[in-house]
Amino acid sequence: MPTANEKPTDPKTSTTGILRWKQGALGQAAEDFLSREEPLEIRVKGESVAVTMRTPGHDEELALGFLLSEGVIDVPGDVLEVAPCQQGEAALHGNVLNVFLAPNVELDLAQLRRNVYASSSCGLCGKASIESVHGHFAPLAKCEPFVGAETLLQLPVKLRAEQETFDKTGGLHAAGLFDAEGRLLTMREDVGRHNAVDKALGRSMLDRNFPLDNRVLIVSGRASFEILQKALAGRVPVICAVSAPSSLAVEFARESGQTLVGFLRGDTFNVYSHPERITGLGD
Repeated sequence: MPTANEKPTDPKTSTTGILRWKQGALGQAAEDFLSREEPLEIRVKGESVAVTMRTPGHDEELALGFLLSEGVIDVPGDVLEVAPCQQGEAALHGNVLNVFLAPNVELDLAQLRRNVYASSSCGLCGKASIESVHGHFAPLAKCEPFVGAETLLQLPVKLRAEQETFDKTGGLHAAGLFDAEGRLLTMREDVGRHNAVDKALGRSMLDRNFPLDNRVLIVSGRASFEILQKALAGRVPVICAVSAPSSLAVEFARESGQTLVGFLRGDTFNVYSHPERITGLGD
């Protein structure tokens, strides 16, 4: 069977030979698209702080969104430059980024590495996780009416219509930022749902359209604790998922002042926290 044949013109996908079978018919050789997955090493001040598996593309956005959610940066001006590593094998493969911070940004590299390790290995759980995040990012202010229920129902279809790579591969998550009128402002795809959110947040920082206190974030899969954490870092007030939230995500949203919507599909959705931001829900 043919081996994968990566297409350098499309960094998000590769192709591979497969045997396609259907009941009642003979197997046929065919070509199929795959979502590419490669490591990205993020360095700050030349020191490695994290390695994440991601879909290549929009790597600068991913690095900025990651550092935002880890509490390293707060505003676009905290970053001077994000540049690919130009030395050694890293330069050949393009999978290492250096982030250069403004002189006024204080950074404890050892603590950052401990935070990244703890979050990736589930070193914190339950209430301790929530308190740890709130040490970096304060809960949102009092809820105010913000977006209509009918507007939320439109978002999954609008997000799905922009997922070009998913159409090819069926293997990518998506995250989209919308305004209160339901206009899609940013959409990113990635093999990792957290990476898709980081890329959307990072794009907003590059555009200096930040903080995101008048935006709605929607993710194509489930809503996890990490998704809510990243949204809080960006000050996003309304987070929607087409699938289920986890128990810790619900607890976090309630304590962080975030409006969390799950199972947003067709003509229905569930509101798990702070419904006051959504108009048109009835009594």
